[in-house]
Amino acid sequence: MTLTEILLAHPLVPVFYHADPETCKQVLQASYDGGVRVFEFTNRGENALEVFGELVSYAGKNCPGLLTGIGTIATGESAQQFIDAGAAFVVQPFTTPEVGEVCRKNGIPWIPGTMTVTEIQQATVLGAEMVKIFPGNVLGSAYIKALRGPMPRVKLMVTGGVEPTEASLHEWFSAGANAVGLGSQLFKNTGQPERITQTLTQLFEWTKSNLNLT
Repeated sequence: MTLTEILLAHPLVPVFYHADPETCKQVLQASYDGGVRVFEFTNRGENALEVFGELVSYAGKNCPGLLTGIGTIATGESAQQFIDAGAAFVVQPFTTPEVGEVCRKNGIPWIPGTMTVTEIQQATVLGAEMVKIFPGNVLGSAYIKALRGPMPRVKLMVTGGVEPTEASLHEWFSAGANAVGLGSQLFKNTGQPERITQTLTQLFEWTKSNLNLT
C-alpha cells in the first residue's frame, strides 16, 4: 500500500517531538497500540536526527506496518539526512521544491505544507499526492469545505487545531479532510501512555464507524 492509501485507511497522524528517546519510544508504542499506522516525528530540536534514528530502529523491531516519517523539514539537505536515517515520508509546514525533488529522487512520499488555493495547486504540480493544510486552527473547517468546490480530488491532511475528540474529527472530516494531524492536545500526559492508547482507540473506532473504513 502507498502512504496515501494507508493514510486514508488510518487517517489519524500523531505529530510529536521530544528530546528524550525513551519518551519518544513510549509515545510511539502507545500510538501504535491505539491503531496508528502513520507517525510524524518533528524536526524541532538539536538532537532530532539522533532521536529519530533510534525511533525508526525501535519501530522496525516493535511496530510492524508502521510508517515513521519526519516533519518540519525546511531544506533538501535536511530531508536527505532524515531519509538516510529511515524516514518513510517527509512533511513540511510550507512548500520547498528542493525538498520535493529530494523525496522524488529517493522514492519517498512528500507532504508539503500549504495554505492558499494557489499553494495547493503548485504543490500538486510539483508532485505531491497529498498536501498538508496548515495552520488548521487559523483557516478553520469552513475553509476546507470551500476548497472542495474547485479542488474535489486533492488529498488534504489538516494539522493545527485538530483536537483529539469525536466532535473535532466530525468537524474536519465532514468538511472534507482526508486525514488529520494530532499534536499537543493528544500528548498532554506523555507519562501516562495508556491514556494515549485509550484515546486513539476510541477515535479510530469513530473513524471506522463514520468514515466507512475497514
